[in-house]
Parts: sequence; C-alpha cells; structure tokens
Amino acid sequence: MDSEKRQRYQTAMVSTCCPETSFLDYIVMPDGTEQSPGSDILTQLHSGKVFIVNSRRRNGLILFKRYHAEFAGPGAAVGGDYDRDCQSLLPIGNLQLLTPDSNDERQKAYLIRRQWIRLIKQITENPLPIQRVQKILDQFEQYFPPEMVDKLPDIAFALLVGVLPQTVGIVRRLGSDEYTRFN
Repeated sequence: MDSEKRQRYQTAMVSTCCPETSFLDYIVMPDGTEQSPGSDILTQLHSGKVFIVNSRRRNGLILFKRYHAEFAGPGAAVGGDYDRDCQSLLPIGNLQLLTPDSNDERQKAYLIRRQWIRLIKQITENPLPIQRVQKILDQFEQYFPPEMVDKLPDIAFALLVGVLPQTVGIVRRLGSDEYTRFN
C-alpha cells in the first residue's frame, strides 16, 4: 500500500514538472493584478548594449534568469553579454537606464553590479530560509519605501535568495520572529 502511494505521488510530481514552461510570462503582484514584465526594457538588454541604472534615483531592476533572479540597483551595469540569459525583468521605482559615456564609467558600473551581487550572496549564505527572507526584505526597505517593497511579488524575493515563494509570504504576514516561535 505504501509503495503504491509513493509511486502515485512520484508520477504526479513528474507529470506536473515541465522545465520548458516559463512561470515568468506574467507575475502576479501582491494585490492580485498581473504584470507582464517590461518587454521593451528586456529587448534593450538583449540588444547587447550596456546600460547603467541611474544612481541618482531610487530605482533598480530584478532580472529573472532561468533558475534565479539578480538585483541591479542604482549605479549597476545591465545588459551586454552579461544579461543575455535574462528571461524577464521587474523594474523597481522610477527606473531610468543611462548609456555609459566612457569606458571608465562602464567599468565602474560593472564593479557596482558586482557589489549588488555580493550583497545578495551574503544574504543567501545564511542557512535558514526565514532569515534570508527577512534580510532581503530589510535590505530592500533600506533602499526603497516600504509601500513599494510591499508591492513586489513574493516570487521575486524567493528567486533572489533561493527560497519558496510561500516562505516569503509567511514572513511577510507573520514576520520571522512570529514564524520561528510557532515552528
């Protein structure tokens, strides 16, 4: 009987998994609305040109790759060969992409992008998913107004720090302290 249940479960798992299906065709925002990630900006990024996220604004991009997401905050380089594998993206704030004027400006923007990646890497090194979620939410609330962060979908944070979207939802509703107290 147990082996029959296990086999049925495994079959169901295999039948629902389809790696070619992109769940990022649209993103469901916390308020229930669907948002098609910025295809015009994505086209620009796939053109091979390098852009810089305006460092004088509170803006940024969450870039969705095949199995993870990356954040490019103010001052970071986006596009070029580095983001050709970007499947979709989510602009944050009043996004403005600038074209670098010089090689030095481009180099500096790549260094800033690397800093953003290192920040996210430090967060993902925490072995506890709840704490990773809380840290990424705290970081975003340092750069952006809390009401703006509240509007970002759970899947975006989940792919940034390697957790399930449900984990992000729980931490947002209960907070990490409340969650750990009940588990």
